[in-house]
Amino acid sequence: MRKTLSMAAIILLVASCGKTNDNPLLADFATPHQTPPFDKIKAEHYEPAFDAAIEEAQRDIDRIANSKEAPTFENTIVALDGAGKRLGDVAGIFFNLNACLTDSVMQDIAQNVSPKLTAHGNAIYMNPALFARVKQVHEQKEKLNLNTEQTTLLENTWKAFIDGGANLEGDAKERFKEISVELSKLSLTFDKNELAETNDFELHVTDAKDLAGLPDGVKEMAAMTAKQRGKEGWIFTLHYPSMGPFMKYADNRNLREKMYRANASRAYRNNEHNNEEVVKRIAALRLEKAKLLGYPTYADYALTDRMANTPSIVNNFIDQLHEASHRHALQDKAEVEAYARAKGLKGELQRWDWAYYSNKLMQDKYALDDEMLRPYFKLENVQRGVFDLATRLYGITFKEVTNIPRYHPEVKTYEVYDNDGSFLAVLYTDFFPRASKGGGAWMTAFRGQKTVDGKDQRPLVSLVMNFTQPTDTLPSLLTFNEVTTFLHEFGHALHGIFGKCTYGSTSMDGVSRDFVELPSQFMENYALEKEWLDTWATHYQTGETIPQEYIDKIKRSSNFQSGYASERQLSFGMVDMAWHTITAPVTEPLVDFEQRAMGRTEIMPIVKGTAFCPAFGHIFAGGYAAGYYGYKWAEVLDADAFAHFKQHGIFDRATAESFRREVLEKGASENPMTLYKRFRGQEPTVDALLERSGLN
Repeated sequence: MRKTLSMAAIILLVASCGKTNDNPLLADFATPHQTPPFDKIKAEHYEPAFDAAIEEAQRDIDRIANSKEAPTFENTIVALDGAGKRLGDVAGIFFNLNACLTDSVMQDIAQNVSPKLTAHGNAIYMNPALFARVKQVHEQKEKLNLNTEQTTLLENTWKAFIDGGANLEGDAKERFKEISVELSKLSLTFDKNELAETNDFELHVTDAKDLAGLPDGVKEMAAMTAKQRGKEGWIFTLHYPSMGPFMKYADNRNLREKMYRANASRAYRNNEHNNEEVVKRIAALRLEKAKLLGYPTYADYALTDRMANTPSIVNNFIDQLHEASHRHALQDKAEVEAYARAKGLKGELQRWDWAYYSNKLMQDKYALDDEMLRPYFKLENVQRGVFDLATRLYGITFKEVTNIPRYHPEVKTYEVYDNDGSFLAVLYTDFFPRASKGGGAWMTAFRGQKTVDGKDQRPLVSLVMNFTQPTDTLPSLLTFNEVTTFLHEFGHALHGIFGKCTYGSTSMDGVSRDFVELPSQFMENYALEKEWLDTWATHYQTGETIPQEYIDKIKRSSNFQSGYASERQLSFGMVDMAWHTITAPVTEPLVDFEQRAMGRTEIMPIVKGTAFCPAFGHIFAGGYAAGYYGYKWAEVLDADAFAHFKQHGIFDRATAESFRREVLEKGASENPMTLYKRFRGQEPTVDALLERSGLN
């Protein structure tokens, strides 16, 4: 997943810069590539930096709005886009660290500064003089002889003002401001509650008999966690590298149930971290905001700049894949249930049984298991393989450096160079779970790519993961799923690294939700390719190359339970669209709403006391509201794109260069379908996805 900052839209058009002072956030960064001076930044620096940067920004906005010169594309539209470096830098640093290195102090700062940023954004979009200048330029667009990227910038700026309430008046304008401030605070509250619930739970095992079925490496990691917490025995947490293997291997069904219920009730328990009312309030405020702007639902508002630009297009797409997937999902469930009964399961197959029996079934069918593959997926080797893949496709190289400040001791930094030796980007890697880090995996940037004062500003890209940690006796050995996660997030990183745009709002940050997942999901295809695995996947102890039979098993098992997996992903898109196509606030219990929304996909018994949405951060704390379908949409694109690669060779440089030139470099500078068709030569179809998934 690519995680975007909740303040990104707010700071799009803000201005800078001010004099330097003792606050490192307000001084020019005297570091390699002007990277953030993490070694000097302290928590107390953030709020003063935000306040000063907002004041500077407002002065710059006033200069643009009150200019005596006639409005032009350069002095109004380009000036707005070029403004905001200082505030953008401060926000980029703070909100990224609040996601991966947070504590109560950082969370309090976020609650304090978010309303200020929202108010500042409102002041920009609702500035009558500024809007008048933007409007005048927009009305002259046919006479301006703009190129494609300039036209995109003009339209993006115009839309940002309209969507920001520039046309609203009186009470409607004031209400819009209030909604924006409240939404900014609620998204932070949602994130804070979800993280607290994740960290609050631990499964403390003191009897070794309760570890039956668990691999040695999993037990050792749990023992290490217990030791770090000053306890005897073994501790399992809700962080996926701990919970995932436990649910897959633990023979103790009662403990699997306990772990499942804890995870599935995060932020839905009767305590101060319950997100039910937060979810309802966010959905209601988004609806109200959309109606103020003249849209019947939030989805109608949010989809206007997507490839699938109406709710009906999205819902028809979901329905098409649901129809193709559901019968396969039912077959998958029946197969697992029959297998479980043959293995002695009494009663109904429950959700805490699924991973356990599915894994055993896969072992029996394909003689394949994560623990067989882990020794060949040492993290350092995976990273080398992923980096070398980028070199083989695009000619770029990665150089680890130690002179760039890091925000945590586990973080590593790399300079990325193009095939001609020119500098492309800085890449940060942050691989392991910690209590201060949100769950999942994401790519983000401390600074995006754009042209500043005539110079190409290269990006500072960050990869944040929650991979299996090394122990006292074992290196970090990844699961196959973690390998694909690495490829996925690295695809996002390449999208950022290769940016070649003039303007900030036409770079990667502006890419539509249903196109931004193409580069990431495209990279996942290589995980099933023998030609790539053979180049790096060696046993961490013996150096033996991964056996051909293992690769064959991976490929044969690649569609194992693909129907179930497809339905599960579609269910997330369904519930997302349900929340964002409401026409009145939801008053019924949250669990009833979500179960009705995704009911068509459910093949397992409902577990009382659990709910999905209170921890669905993608849409309630991230940027995927009315956009989660984009993962499946992008699967259509990535399957079609990789089929094109396979026609020419999966490492074909000419095809890779076309993908880089037409997709990875262009950001949001052009219509995404235009970019895709220029690369592919045709519009995508679902055929390649259905064939790859075995759902045709």
